[in-house]
Amino acid sequence: MRDFYASRSAPLDQADGLRRLFSPTRTRYIAVASNPHVAFATVLIERLTSAIAATGRKLLLVDAADTAPEPHELTQLDLAAGIEELSPQISYLAARGLPLRHVDTRGSCAGLLRQLTDAAPQADVVLVHAGASELSRLFSHRAVRPVLLAADHAPSVTHAYAAMKVLSARSGLMAFDLMLAVGPQRTRREHVARQIAHCADSFLGAAVHDWVAVDPACNVAEAPDAALVRMVRKLLADDTAALEAAPPAAWQPHVPASASLMAN
Repeated sequence: MRDFYASRSAPLDQADGLRRLFSPTRTRYIAVASNPHVAFATVLIERLTSAIAATGRKLLLVDAADTAPEPHELTQLDLAAGIEELSPQISYLAARGLPLRHVDTRGSCAGLLRQLTDAAPQADVVLVHAGASELSRLFSHRAVRPVLLAADHAPSVTHAYAAMKVLSARSGLMAFDLMLAVGPQRTRREHVARQIAHCADSFLGAAVHDWVAVDPACNVAEAPDAALVRMVRKLLADDTAALEAAPPAAWQPHVPASASLMAN
């Protein structure tokens, strides 16, 4: 394997988990809910990873979305075998279907996160891009603030709302950030963000903490937008991944929002 991952090591004793928990350099986790209705999702992910790198962190991007490539066949034996170094700060793991291969008897695949950390020990941040169902299995006992993806058309917004519903019902996660693939029209950007925040509050009792818009036609070679870097810094500062999330409240069906999400 490449030098970036050459220093992988197994836990030495039972206190290893506690040392990692209270270490100032412990791994941060970011959950990004995939959205098949966002045509420029790759641009959003690229901008997000660039913003994380801009904070000086090293990142492992785990792409487990339905549109991602299947993992390397050797990952069943060694996750590190499937990790590709994209730059000195960003590494990538194709992981479509990988979370479900690590489901335990309780339906959780949270153990995969620890394995990912061990496979890429130099990574300060592990970002998982996956469907809401997979994220709920991965982060069922971690207090993270998932990032939603959406665009300025109804199917993408409805899907973002559905992702919130799954994550709130199954994992008790009630705060989200939002990335929009929307052109430079400020009014349109704010309208979509308000609609998603309104539905989160009205139908789920959830909250959209921060939101940023990314122009799909942006130059990805440029430095990430300052607003996005600020959102990332808050995500990393607020990360409480070692704390158990509160158990989800009893779920009650809500009025379908598909007809109202994009209403003017």
